[in-house]
Amino acid sequence: MSESTDTDLVRGLCAAQATLSPKYFYDRLGSRLFTAICELPEYYPTRTEAAILSECLDELASRLPKACTLVDLGAGDCRKAASLLPVLRPARYLAVDISEDFVREAVDGLARELPGIEMQALARDFTGPWSLPERFRDRPLVFFYPGSSIGNFTPASAERFLAQLAAMRGGGHPPMLLIGIDLVKDKAVLEAAYDDALGVTASFNLNALLHVNRVLGSDFVIADWAHRALYHESEQRIEMHLVAKRDLVVRWPGGERSFVAGQTIHSENSYKFTADGFATLLERSGFGVCTQWTDAQRRFMVVLAQASDRAAG
Repeated sequence: MSESTDTDLVRGLCAAQATLSPKYFYDRLGSRLFTAICELPEYYPTRTEAAILSECLDELASRLPKACTLVDLGAGDCRKAASLLPVLRPARYLAVDISEDFVREAVDGLARELPGIEMQALARDFTGPWSLPERFRDRPLVFFYPGSSIGNFTPASAERFLAQLAAMRGGGHPPMLLIGIDLVKDKAVLEAAYDDALGVTASFNLNALLHVNRVLGSDFVIADWAHRALYHESEQRIEMHLVAKRDLVVRWPGGERSFVAGQTIHSENSYKFTADGFATLLERSGFGVCTQWTDAQRRFMVVLAQASDRAAG
């Protein structure tokens, strides 16, 4: 990690409300824990999104540009894209993830299953400014961003992130975006999805502290912390926190932070959307909505959007 990363990490930990970027969830173990979360009965987004994509896959294949580059953002184990690739048949699949070793292993395995598609893994932290290397911009671009991960951004940051995507030309064309969106729903359903009975999400949250220890040289002890998830209806977001179980001091080279019992580190937001609200966000970011698909219960939505020529540059 860079010096600026360490500075941002310390600044977050020392803020009045201590914060931790969700990117620290995704070391090798964290990536595997998230894969397990996606199998939990309480965690409806993954299976609901997969069912929607399965139903609209042939229509998607007819709408996407031929010989495109499919850019899988936050690809993880690549399983979500793996179900699409045999039908969509892009010329290139580019798996982008912050956990470099994990995504490279996944791409190597997928390449053996689908040898007719060029595949590349790209290690990137796209929570800040970023762009695709020029060598991957020779074909039309289709960004695939499943799982409603856009909800981890604040509304302003989500708009900036989507605007960055809209501005990336591929083969001289504005890009398309295929994105999964978690919709506003009952509070009990949402909180159960982020606080499962087996405690897998708790382990995922707590593991971020071990990742921070490696990055910062800090001395977090996970037994001193507990997982908490709660839904703020006024903000339309789930918050995940790490709660200090006792008064304690966390130290790292050159600094420390005291916590009193009950004080928290805010580790994640997961914003939920209405269909109209997300369409407005896309429009502000330089995308127009092509099509929306939802499940029968309207728990989740998949959107295909096209960037405008004005947005792309």
